Amino acid sequence: MKKNLKNSFSVIIILMFLVSLGWAAVKKEPGIDSKDFAAFVAKTLADWKVPGVGVAVVKNGKVILAEGYGFRDVQKKLPVTPHTIFAIGSASKAFTATAVGILVDEGKINWDKPVIDYLPNFRLYDPIATVQVTTRDLLCHRTGVPRYDFAWLGSSASRKELFERIKFLEPNTGLRSLFQYNNFMYMAAGYLVEQISGSSWEEFVQRRIFDPLGMKESDFSVEISKKKSDLALPYGLEKDKLVEFQFRNIDAMGPAGSINSSALDMAQWVLFNLNKGQVGDKKIISGETLAEIHSAQMVIKQGEFRLLENFPEMSPSSYGLGWIVTTYRGHIWIHHGGNVDGFTSLVTFFPRDNFGIVVLSNMNGTLVPEIIALNIADRLLGLDQVDWNKRLKDIFNKLQTEEEKAKKEEEKDRKMGTKPSHPLEEYVGEYENPAFGSVVVSKEGEGLRLKTPALEGPLTHYHYDVFELRALLMGSEMKRKVSFESNIKGDIHSLSIQLEPAVKDIVFIKKSQKKTEK
Repeated sequence: MKKNLKNSFSVIIILMFLVSLGWAAVKKEPGIDSKDFAAFVAKTLADWKVPGVGVAVVKNGKVILAEGYGFRDVQKKLPVTPHTIFAIGSASKAFTATAVGILVDEGKINWDKPVIDYLPNFRLYDPIATVQVTTRDLLCHRTGVPRYDFAWLGSSASRKELFERIKFLEPNTGLRSLFQYNNFMYMAAGYLVEQISGSSWEEFVQRRIFDPLGMKESDFSVEISKKKSDLALPYGLEKDKLVEFQFRNIDAMGPAGSINSSALDMAQWVLFNLNKGQVGDKKIISGETLAEIHSAQMVIKQGEFRLLENFPEMSPSSYGLGWIVTTYRGHIWIHHGGNVDGFTSLVTFFPRDNFGIVVLSNMNGTLVPEIIALNIADRLLGLDQVDWNKRLKDIFNKLQTEEEKAKKEEEKDRKMGTKPSHPLEEYVGEYENPAFGSVVVSKEGEGLRLKTPALEGPLTHYHYDVFELRALLMGSEMKRKVSFESNIKGDIHSLSIQLEPAVKDIVFIKKSQKKTEK
């Protein structure tokens, strides 16, 4: 009897062991099926007319996927590889925040001391804010100053000259009262790194971040990356047709977005962030300081940064220091995108789940990096895949419809049958603004033409002394009303144009009454 019981017990143990082996064989670790994922990416690229993407995925301290999809050069049919160089745009901001953090570790900068303590020539438009604004304020976009991108875009001004323009940028709200994305302030943070370290921002990031991380393919200027053989060309859509863009040189604004890199190099950057600032046995930045960089600092209320928050999988977002901090399907999600003419990027990681994703594309202003990254996240989290492709396509189409409707509504304010108060030749000349530089109005045939550092196009009469500028920017037609004003003598004295929607129109004073011909 005892022998039978013993045999029966042994059989049960064996059966349980076999069952456990069966379960182990059936249960799969969440991952990425390369064939299925490649098909998903191919369809997504086709749906959005994106030429190509470089994708890298890291998990548990290793690169588990590094691949190129589509083309880096459409005309020559050159494929994207894991080594293909893309502009990462504003994903550069996290490098600047980390550079500042390294100096914080060394006791050379304090997040919460006024910037003017380190840079005596630092000035904001508001003198009270000037003595109060801190390095933390610069890095989490809460200085009270809106974007003012047209004050630097296309400008030939140096970094120092752009830094000195900050004092002319009028705020639209108080210090620390509202999140307002601002590239100027990241440029200022990079300028701070230069002044404290004694080396350029580029040299500091190269020596203290790129080199120890082994990011040998990365650089800081399109003038460097254009000389590389495995380079993605920039593309955009004009009237729904794919066109090749010109490379945009933003070296002067470098700390806000001039880095160019590959999927493989950026994978090392994500591993560094997941590994609490350490590479192998070498600590580049303390875990405490990096945690501060990854922590929520300012609630984001701007609509363009809250595109995904209408969906139940997403939580409200905050800005850290060079990173956006939120959750996705209950998992902490840290990320930052970038967009510069012809390129869109997304760098993201899930710290508690120990994985991260890089998606670099050679298409202007596309949502494809988000679609691909979120699909990868679903796969690695072992969750059902949300159809982000359809969701975001629906949002994109809706936004386009609303934009067309707004253009038609705008025409209702036009006063027909009016004419300019002066002969067209009297509007010709150079107009200046201390923050935005020069605007040139010239004669073109029977009409006028306007040129700013970023925008150029014909000026057509709208009504009275208001003209309409039509210019192409990153493949999209941009319309701006230009209003001319006369002085007490009746001479054309100034023009105003909406170059920053968060403030009143920007006024340019006529430099000379001399007529200039195109």
